[in-house]
Amino acid sequence: MINVGGRTLSLEDFSEIIFNNGKINLNTLALEKMEAGFHFLTHFSDQKLIYGINTGFGPMAQYKVSTENVLQLQYNLIRSHSSGSGAYLAPELVKALMLARLNSLMQGYSGVHTDVAVVLKELINNNITPCIFEHGGVGASGDLIQLAHLALVLIGEGEVIVNGQPRPTAEVLKQFNITPLRVHIREGLAILNGTSAMTGIGLLNIIQAKKLLQYAVMLSAMTNEVVEAYDDHFSYELNVVKKHRGQNNVAAMLRDVLKDSKLIRSRSEHLYNPENIRHDVFEDKVQEYYSLRCVTQVLGPILDTIEQAEKIVVDELNSVNDNPVIDHENHNIFHGGNFHGDYVSLEMDKLKTAVTKLSMLSERQLNYLLNNKLNEKFPPFVNLGVLGLNFGMQGMQFTATSTVAENQTLSFPMYVHSIPNNNDNQDIVSMGCNAALMTKKVIENTFEVLAIQMITVLQAIDYAECVEKLSPATKEMYTTVRKIFPKFIDDKPRYRELEQVATHFRQNPVVFFEAHLTEQAAIH
Repeated sequence: MINVGGRTLSLEDFSEIIFNNGKINLNTLALEKMEAGFHFLTHFSDQKLIYGINTGFGPMAQYKVSTENVLQLQYNLIRSHSSGSGAYLAPELVKALMLARLNSLMQGYSGVHTDVAVVLKELINNNITPCIFEHGGVGASGDLIQLAHLALVLIGEGEVIVNGQPRPTAEVLKQFNITPLRVHIREGLAILNGTSAMTGIGLLNIIQAKKLLQYAVMLSAMTNEVVEAYDDHFSYELNVVKKHRGQNNVAAMLRDVLKDSKLIRSRSEHLYNPENIRHDVFEDKVQEYYSLRCVTQVLGPILDTIEQAEKIVVDELNSVNDNPVIDHENHNIFHGGNFHGDYVSLEMDKLKTAVTKLSMLSERQLNYLLNNKLNEKFPPFVNLGVLGLNFGMQGMQFTATSTVAENQTLSFPMYVHSIPNNNDNQDIVSMGCNAALMTKKVIENTFEVLAIQMITVLQAIDYAECVEKLSPATKEMYTTVRKIFPKFIDDKPRYRELEQVATHFRQNPVVFFEAHLTEQAAIH
């Protein structure tokens, strides 16, 4: 059981719940704080004008709502804003959204009844995910449309996904003996007014981006290895004089991966040999192309960006992000804009740009291996068959190039793409959910590109017949992926195997790096 409320949820907690079906428990003290906030709001709002309690919403806030209609007001808000369109969000995204909304409400500053938390917990623990659409939220006043579809399910309406199939909510709640939420005071506004869609999706993006970084480092190592590159570009001495944490961490990862490789060469043993200076033209390249030599400088800032995004979005996960803030301890209510998603939107745009650059590095390393005029080691397209008759990796390169081009176009930032709406009440918005969803698309694309690069590297290793010279870490990776995608010579449709490699990458971090992280955690 993972406690929600009364503690800070980490990215690891989040991952355990979403990907490993970890069950959640509601912290008792946090529930008591929620209940205290609810009772305070109930009494405080009596004979007072409180936004969203006895007023309309947004630009309609100047209209008072009569006492007999205040609860209906909340239902009207939920139903009217359940107006999303496009495809359904994948179940894991919706589960992430629900967990993020629950954790925000469990901070105890929303004035809602504890029934909200109980229903959310039951849905999460039973893997019941509301049907929520991709399109709708502008990311200020929160992810209104996506969260309205969540609220619609909480009150027993709309549809949910169970075991991959959409079903009427009322039918499913009855089957699982879950009592729908009854609005007590402001549950509608409190559920809708928040950044939980962009936050939940953003956290999943960060988890997947970490895997991408691991595979990019591994592939960079294997690419350098198969072309017998020199070791000084990832050496401690070269990188330590550059003061960036990410660059030095990537260099350390490369050194760990390539330890005991029999293919990586020492510059001092080869190019510093006095025999070489007698030649006017050197057969060996004095320095590798940038895509091989500048890996630490390219992947370093990407690692830093991922870690910064994790810090910011985890902070958002553990924040109160609706409006107004109900502060029962100070006996007051504070109106503002904690629902505004700029923090998440900006981090998603930065992450999206970083992942796109990662895919660009992969594509250039891929191109180097496929172009025999560049590498001068392998046949064109690492073709293990008959040149002219067979095609090797030629077809797959088109897919990689096309996909990276799409990433580059998708990298235009959403953060600066505000369109006023809501009668100009929302005159500057974050578009945070759009930013998170576009980042997700770039990440999905990049797994496909890395899968193509991996297959190419393995074909190159087989052509060079150097499996036994690989480092233990890269040999383990070779063996793992070859079980999914065997060596090939003849031309056959291989899109199914290609997708299996991409799926393996999505679902599994690099074992070598995960083992090292576990060791470091034990030390600390």
